[in-house]
Amino acid sequence: MENGKVTGKRFFYVTMLNVLITVAEFIGGVFSGSLGLISDAFHNLEDSLSIVISYVASVIGRRKNNTKKTFGYKRAEILAAFVNSIVLVVITLMMVFESFKRLSQPQHINGRLMMIVSLVGLIANFVSMLMLLTGSKHNLNIKATFLHMLTDTLSSIGVFIASIFVILFNWNWVDPLITIVIAIWLLKEAYSVVSETVNILMEASPKIDLDVVSDAIMTIPEIVKVHHIHVWMIDENHIMLDAHINVKRNCNMSELDGLYDKVDKMLNEEFNITHVTLQAECSRGLDNSLID
Repeated sequence: MENGKVTGKRFFYVTMLNVLITVAEFIGGVFSGSLGLISDAFHNLEDSLSIVISYVASVIGRRKNNTKKTFGYKRAEILAAFVNSIVLVVITLMMVFESFKRLSQPQHINGRLMMIVSLVGLIANFVSMLMLLTGSKHNLNIKATFLHMLTDTLSSIGVFIASIFVILFNWNWVDPLITIVIAIWLLKEAYSVVSETVNILMEASPKIDLDVVSDAIMTIPEIVKVHHIHVWMIDENHIMLDAHINVKRNCNMSELDGLYDKVDKMLNEEFNITHVTLQAECSRGLDNSLID
């Protein structure tokens, strides 16, 4: 599934579903007294906003590069993923705080109403999650939004299970307890997205051993040393490399084009590096280390 297909009609349908779920769960949570439903409603409200942010970012990200944005607009989606994940963490922590208050001061809950509304939310959230499943595997922006959908699906399952305990045993404390359990898992998943987006925005090296990259380049006979190497990511799918290479003195300019092609092809095939910039030198930089 291409990113464009995911961010078109599917994003619109997911947004509409989330708006309907938000209204239903908020009303149901108020009348039933279920914190789980109310937390789910707030999550879905934030999800609707996150979906819009994701869609706008994906549209911007597809714009072509120009003289002002020579690398293009791909990082718009990384920024959206970062913002969505941070907001999700903040909302989740707020609901955990409220859950602990509810555990110390249990409130009466209408279990049957809670069950009906949670079941409706579960079906709608599950459909929304499936719409974004494939795109989330290759795109951090969609993955962040998918995590919102997955979280709401799990929340709805938790609320549904809690409603069973409320109906059968009048265990109102199960409602906030399940909210806390789901929140812990969510924080772990959201942290992974935040960590990855921060690394990309900070232009950290991807999970590639630079010594292994250097050794691979050095297998080409004309190259005697690699130094001043930088590897970074524009987004999760585009890895860039910039390096200086020392070549043999008898290597002339007409041979450099072929040499560059060899390095470019090898790095793409072995390390999935999509853009390579090399500066050929003879003796300059021979005493420098790999990253100097």
